[in-house]
Amino acid sequence: MSPRHRAAACGLILSAFLTASGCVSTAAMPETAPAVRDTHEQLHAVLWMQTAAEFRALSLQTYQSAGRLMDQALADRNWTAAIEQTGNFASLPPAVIVDVDETVLDNSAYQARLIESGASYSSVTWKEWVDEERATALPGALEFARAAAAKGVTIFYVTNRKAIEEEPTRRNLIRLGFPIPASPDVLLVRGERPEWSKGDKTPRRSFVAASYRVLFQIGDNLGDFIAEEDLTIENRFEVAERYRDFWGTRWFMIPNPAYGHWEEAILDYSFDRSDAEKLRMKREHLDDGRNPVD
Repeated sequence: MSPRHRAAACGLILSAFLTASGCVSTAAMPETAPAVRDTHEQLHAVLWMQTAAEFRALSLQTYQSAGRLMDQALADRNWTAAIEQTGNFASLPPAVIVDVDETVLDNSAYQARLIESGASYSSVTWKEWVDEERATALPGALEFARAAAAKGVTIFYVTNRKAIEEEPTRRNLIRLGFPIPASPDVLLVRGERPEWSKGDKTPRRSFVAASYRVLFQIGDNLGDFIAEEDLTIENRFEVAERYRDFWGTRWFMIPNPAYGHWEEAILDYSFDRSDAEKLRMKREHLDDGRNPVD
């Protein structure tokens, strides 16, 4: 018998002896427990927004596409992107309506903090973030806004940030170089006027459309373009299809996988639920392709 085989045989004999004599108890050896995953619902979404070249490309694509249509929109006096625009608007000065968060301002750093601390959104931590005035510009947003302003187009920033958050938001935008004239007031926040107290941006779009011809609307949520609060997922699909001809011509959507009405629709617009309930409802909306096809 070779030395290697002799050593292996001795090892087997010793193992059997120790087991039989009770020196080694196989029952006492602990099984390896499955590792608990330390993760967060928004982890992939925020990483994509912060690290994916694809997200940067989409943002640039959106703003550059709108920019290439600017001269055409300016020349066509019947051109409007606001369904609230009525009457004779051909002679009105041109404007563009943009959302703020995740449309011109990138707040993914705030979302990253939630992930790091294992927390969820709260108005308190959000206000603290807004007051820091550290949001950055989305790729292409600043260049588009400056180019539009150079052509005499007024940019209106229609946001659901609250009135108490207006001034730090204004300073953040100005610090980044976005065109914010002293007059008129182009930062239209929720609650700034009594009729603007709700999240529905329709009254603010109507306010702009009363004095300006709206060339484009740019946002990250369906509600940045139409009144769509509390619509079901199916209703939201129907609205998106109904305005098929607007997308990419008058309306431009920035992808936002982190949050939005798309998530609220899944949760039936009620965030007063446990994490377990939220996850259950989200899982129920997953389509694994196993359902029968009509």
